[in-house]
Amino acid sequence: MDLLIFDKDNRDLIQAVENSFGPSGRPLSKPGRILMGQGHLMKRGRRKVQPKAFFLFNDVLVYGSIIFNGRWHKKQKIIPLEDIQLDDMEDGELFKNQWLIRTPCKSFFVAAHSLEEKQAWMEHIEESRRNLLQSSSHQPGSAFAVSWIPDSAAYKCMRCLNKFTATNRRHHCRKCGFLVCNSCSKHRAVIGHIHPTKRLRICKLCYAINKEQVEETSPPRESTTGKNSSEEDDLGASSDEEEVEKMQYHTPSTWLNPQSGTWDSVGTSVYLKPMHLRP
Repeated sequence: MDLLIFDKDNRDLIQAVENSFGPSGRPLSKPGRILMGQGHLMKRGRRKVQPKAFFLFNDVLVYGSIIFNGRWHKKQKIIPLEDIQLDDMEDGELFKNQWLIRTPCKSFFVAAHSLEEKQAWMEHIEESRRNLLQSSSHQPGSAFAVSWIPDSAAYKCMRCLNKFTATNRRHHCRKCGFLVCNSCSKHRAVIGHIHPTKRLRICKLCYAINKEQVEETSPPRESTTGKNSSEEDDLGASSDEEEVEKMQYHTPSTWLNPQSGTWDSVGTSVYLKPMHLRP
C-alpha cells in the first residue's frame, strides 16, 4: 500500500477518535502515532461493570465511556504503553474472559466478549509495547498500583472485621486495595507512583509498615480528617450486589493490518509493525 495513503488514512482515523471525545478530550494526533486497534470491552469499576471504548495506538492505550450509541465518548483516559503490565486472569462467576491492566496510577480488570477477543487484545497490547520499548528510549514501568477489591466482595472491614453499614461505609486503601472502614483508614501518605505529592488514604496496617520504612527520614505528617486527594471517591454506602451494566450491542474489535492498510476483525493474523519498520 502507498505510504502516503496509509499516513493520510491513519491521520483521519486518529482525528476521528480525538473528535469523538469532544472538547473535553486531550489531543491524540502527533507525528509517528498509529492507531493499531479499537473495540469495546467491559471494565470493572468499584461499584459496577460498564462497557468502555478502547483504542490501542503504537505508544498509548486510550479508553473512555460510551455515549450516543457508541459514536461519542467521554471521560478520556490515556495510558503510556511503557507503563502497562498485563496479568491473565481466570474466569469469574459473572466476569469471564478477563485480564488485569496494571499501571502506576491505577489497576483495573477488563473483559472481552469472547476468549478469542481477549487473547487478541492481550497479544496486540504486548506486541505494541515491545515494539515501542525496542524502538525508543522509553523505559518500562517498575511500580504498579494495586487493584481494588470490589465493594461486593466484602461485607466487613478487612482490618477490624466490623460490618459495613449505611453509616460505617466502605473505603479503599490505596496501598493494598483492601476494603476498610473509616476508623481503619484515617491515615494519609504519599504513594509516589500514583501521585508525587497527593496524600492518599491508607489503612492502619499499611501506615504502620510505611512508618517503619521512613522512620530514619522525616516521617510524613498525619491527617485524620477531611479528603486530601481527588482520588477520594468513597461517597455513600455501597450495595452488596455488584451492578453489571450490559452492553447494548457488541462491536467486534478490529485491528490494523499495515501490510494492506485494511482493518481486520478478531482472529485475523496481523503484522503489527508500521510499514516503514517492516523488513
